[in-house]
Amino acid sequence: MRKELGKAIFDLQNAEILGMPLSRPLPSLERGAAELRLRDRSGIYRALYYTRSLKGVLIFHAFVKKSRAIPKHEMDLAKKRLKELMDEET
Repeated sequence: MRKELGKAIFDLQNAEILGMPLSRPLPSLERGAAELRLRDRSGIYRALYYTRSLKGVLIFHAFVKKSRAIPKHEMDLAKKRLKELMDEET
């Protein structure tokens, strides 16, 4: 799992555009936000990232997914972390 996640992040850093099923945009969170979608025998993993930063690709939240939708508390925490990162840039 670590290798798959590392490869996906490396690809993002090299300006590759990742599509489904590996990556899905999250415009409801913020324009430029998306989720990496990874799965193995032990579970489903998500890593949320932002591509419109001057600093490069920002991975701002990761979690193990246990339900069909992203849980509200995970989205709330992701929004808070992304806002903090965006505030640092201004």
